[in-house]
Amino acid sequence: MRKVYMDNAATTSLAPEVLEQMMPYLTATYGNPSSVHAFGREAKTGLDKARQQVAAALNAELDEIIFTGCGTESDNTVLLGVAEKYKAKGNHIITTNIEHHAILHTAEYLEKHGCEVTYLPVDEFGRVSPEQVAAAIKENTILVSIMFANNEVGTIMPIAEIGAVCKEKGVLFHTDAVQAVGHVPIDVKAMNIDMLSLSAHKFHGPKGVGALYVRRGIRLPSFIMGGGQEKGRRAGTENTAGIVGLGAAAELSCVHMAENAERMTALRNRLMEGIEREIPYVKLNGHRTQRLPNNVNYSIRYIEGESILLMLDMNGIAASSGSACTSGSLDPSHVLLALGLDHETAHGSVRLTLGDETTEEDIDYVIAVLKKTAERLREMSPLYKG
Repeated sequence: MRKVYMDNAATTSLAPEVLEQMMPYLTATYGNPSSVHAFGREAKTGLDKARQQVAAALNAELDEIIFTGCGTESDNTVLLGVAEKYKAKGNHIITTNIEHHAILHTAEYLEKHGCEVTYLPVDEFGRVSPEQVAAAIKENTILVSIMFANNEVGTIMPIAEIGAVCKEKGVLFHTDAVQAVGHVPIDVKAMNIDMLSLSAHKFHGPKGVGALYVRRGIRLPSFIMGGGQEKGRRAGTENTAGIVGLGAAAELSCVHMAENAERMTALRNRLMEGIEREIPYVKLNGHRTQRLPNNVNYSIRYIEGESILLMLDMNGIAASSGSACTSGSLDPSHVLLALGLDHETAHGSVRLTLGDETTEEDIDYVIAVLKKTAERLREMSPLYKG
């Protein structure tokens, strides 16, 4: 049976080139980067190179990169840190109603502890406008946090324009760019981004390592206390091999970004055209063009998403119905509901996200299997028969 992996938004494979650069730090170069002897200095050299690679990928400075355990940790650090450090200025935070739960759950926590949070609604494509952000900013606003690209529907936000609004208003701007880094160009200076979260395993790096960009001059509290690692901002012995992998993946993705984006966009469009040609009563979720090159999300009306996924899996196709972090939930996607879908339509959604290994043959196979799956499930659906 053919096996096709179409869940790259959940995680990607580890690139062979990345593993090759990690291996020495898993074997011979095992010293603690904080140690002053030769073993430690060798490990520290790997961290320094990775910091340079991540900074270059974002057009940031070396001292603006903090290594973390994942994108969720980076998101938590920003919201909790800004709320604590800038409470004398205000307690108002602005975000959107389609953020990843790493942002939403942290915002809800802060609401319970005295913060005021505005959740901006999105349009039918999953976008907020700079005008919405400007209108929501108040005297006591201390942070705007808006994701770069949505993890479920792939819609890309007008980040540079929102960044310009925040700069003009004198409000800190953070973006959860976990889905975007490595896939689309990002320039934190040109886009007026103050803080940015990323995670290595979304662009063919290892799991368990991420980074947080914090613009010079912004002071956040230490979020893990203990030793002096990461200039006292995140204590604990560094995951040297993972960080080296993060840097290698960041550099690799930038080198091949243009060609990968062109190839991925062509495959994505082939998949979208095939689904719309072969399966009636489908709805594309997210913006048709202003979306990540590798993201496809459709609601297949009159059938249930979990059944679609099970039948795809039986045919060797790995897909999802939304965020991997909510895969155990029976509730409809909060993102799709925010886009205006009713519960039944939202329940019939499937997310197909492409990767470096995806081929045209994979795309055609997925279209054929998805067509048969929809036909079979609709034969059993009282909604479709009605």
